[in-house]
Amino acid sequence: VQLQASGGGLVQPGGSLRLSCTITGGSPDFWPIGWLRQAPGKEREGVSCIAANDGSTYYADSVKGRFTISRDNARNTVYLQMNSLKPEDTAVYYCAADRYGSTRTAPSEYAYWGQGTQVTVSS
Repeated sequence: VQLQASGGGLVQPGGSLRLSCTITGGSPDFWPIGWLRQAPGKEREGVSCIAANDGSTYYADSVKGRFTISRDNARNTVYLQMNSLKPEDTAVYYCAADRYGSTRTAPSEYAYWGQGTQVTVSS
C-alpha cells in the first residue's frame, strides 16, 4: 500500500490550496482516509477524515468551515480543499489510511501513511 500526497506550497494568508492523496494497493474504497499535520515543535494532529461506508467526515475544530475533505473512489484519491488559510495552518501535511470502519481522529488510529507535503502560509 502506498499513499502519495501532493499539492502543498507557499500561499498568502487568506489564500487556498488543494491537497491530493492517491492510494495504490489494497482496497482503499473501503477505508477511512485522513489528513494530519505536524507543525515545527508540535505533535502531529488529525485535521480531517472521510469514511468509506457512509461518507461521514471529521474536522478538527481549528479547520471547521475552512477545510473540506472529499474522495473520488474511481481515482483512489482523497482531496483536502483548504480555504481562508492562516499562518497557524503552516505544517507538513500527511495523508493516512486505516483498513475499515468510520472516521479516525488521532494519528495512532491509522495503519498506513504517506510522505508529507509542506504547506506554508506567509505573506
